[in-house]
Amino acid sequence: MADIIQLLPDHVANQIAAGEVVQRPSSVVKELLENAIDAGSSTIKLIIKDAGKTLIQVVDDGCGMSVTDARLSFERHATSKITSADDLFNIETKGFRGEALASIAAIAHVELKSKTEQAETGTHIKIEGSEVVSQEVTVTPKGTSIQVKNLFYNIPARRKFLKSNPVETRHIIDEFHRVALAHPNVRFSMFHNGSEVFQLPQSNNRQRIVNIFGSKTNEKLVPVDETTEVVAITGFVGKPEFAKRTRGEQFFFVNDRFIKSAYLNHAVASAFEGLLKEGSHASYFLYLQVDPKSIDINIHPTKTEIKFDDEHTLYAILRSAIKHSLGQFNIAPVLDFEHNANLDTPYRKMQMNALAPVVEVDKDFNPFSSGNPENKNLRFRSQKQESGEWESLYVGLQTSNDQGVTIDKDSIETDPEHISMFQDATQESSAATYQLHRKYVISKIRSGMLVIDQHRAHHRIIYEDILKQITVKEGVSQQLLFPLNLSYSTDEIKILQELKEQLEHTGFVFSKIEDENIEITGVPIIASEKQISNILEQLIHDVENEVPESNFSQTDMLAKSLSRSLCIKSGQSLNTLEQEHLVNSLFACKEPSVTPFNQKTFITMTTDELDKKFM
Repeated sequence: MADIIQLLPDHVANQIAAGEVVQRPSSVVKELLENAIDAGSSTIKLIIKDAGKTLIQVVDDGCGMSVTDARLSFERHATSKITSADDLFNIETKGFRGEALASIAAIAHVELKSKTEQAETGTHIKIEGSEVVSQEVTVTPKGTSIQVKNLFYNIPARRKFLKSNPVETRHIIDEFHRVALAHPNVRFSMFHNGSEVFQLPQSNNRQRIVNIFGSKTNEKLVPVDETTEVVAITGFVGKPEFAKRTRGEQFFFVNDRFIKSAYLNHAVASAFEGLLKEGSHASYFLYLQVDPKSIDINIHPTKTEIKFDDEHTLYAILRSAIKHSLGQFNIAPVLDFEHNANLDTPYRKMQMNALAPVVEVDKDFNPFSSGNPENKNLRFRSQKQESGEWESLYVGLQTSNDQGVTIDKDSIETDPEHISMFQDATQESSAATYQLHRKYVISKIRSGMLVIDQHRAHHRIIYEDILKQITVKEGVSQQLLFPLNLSYSTDEIKILQELKEQLEHTGFVFSKIEDENIEITGVPIIASEKQISNILEQLIHDVENEVPESNFSQTDMLAKSLSRSLCIKSGQSLNTLEQEHLVNSLFACKEPSVTPFNQKTFITMTTDELDKKFM
């Protein structure tokens, strides 16, 4: 048998590695920004075009690279961060695998300019698909500038799977946030298609959070500070009243590296237990400093997941630290055993006897007397009525039956109804529908019965109604007595500005959308004022993550997001009239059988199927 195992060429191996390291343009941004941090930069500039598909450029003023280092940096497993296997357990830098630049160069056109402080001239290298096109001497300032152009140009299949430009841009902004929040001592700037997106000066952690997420964020933050032998925890958590329905502003940093950890997230959630509404999520920006030897960050190619030696202890410390901060700043209720002197009875009052109140009664007072001029306003009759006509008010309140027993009609009307559990077998219920477990609406049909999921059915009804309103531009609005003011970050305000016209067609009325605030004076007639904040939060989250991913248009996405927030939920009680209206409205839809997300809205069960259950 002929040999069939062979070594892969370097360019193929690099493309395979690129599949692990570079998933989308934001992956390139992450790797290049982290390299700039490791170079000791104090100023970093990020420039992107067309959501990074055309250009990603990072310029820093770090230590730069020599001619040899610049060339070797694009080789696989070439790194300056580690020299032996033991170094893997004492990593304090961002990148150490030596695969990032090699992987990026395999799937894009890359230009590198770099110069050290001691050198008079720098190096300019051009690489296309892992092949070095040119290398020459150039004049460039100290530091490194790297351009990544035409990402995935030689892998069309990968490029096809990229999302729309707004979605990819938001992924890049997310990565930018993660690096910028971890290093407030570095000056960052970001430009997209020639427009400035961020300009972040050197600052502390709190100022960096405020500069990114808006000035309104400052009042929402509660500081956390706890130092133990295992971990040092600093940072901030959001106040419970500012919790959101979506998991947006949640950041963990371990040794200045952003990580994702469901286990630590659960510790934060348990610290907020009893303070948050169901379905709400608190914001947090937590910085953990641990011994590098106690963690393993080499378990995932993107290095966003790490393994701790003692997770249980870390969980307990994190939970306690957050609880302590919430109690210390009077966010959470605490037990206070100190005596409050304000509640003491004054000494001069302790020996005094209580005095009985003096009540004066006018025994001659008659509210029905016409001769009493002081009580004219208390009469229950008009001046034209005779004094004896008031007695007619009580006529007919008591009647007698045939046996002479007096029956009080008031007692009959106020007695609770006694309904038999089983109806008379000869009588059939007059109701066309009834509700089961506050989740399903049962309706009779000729062949059997119809079981409708009330949440899904209403989702379909609201979806088609909103689509119609946006199309014909005739959304019905209810005016608010007082304007509703809401605050959002700069990125969220931009999303709302893009959707403003379509939202107004559904019934929203915006009197102001600027800076970090919006003012709403009218809302859709099917929404209540207290729902608006949650509706807009869910909408912003769906737009940022393009949920669902397969939309026909932005209008379709808007209708799906709004209908999901506005539709009735399982567990809501419906009266007979509401049940019948739900059934009739559902079957008036163009596609009544499924929700906008292709889930069944109802099932039918025939009498034959019921008969088989008893066989």
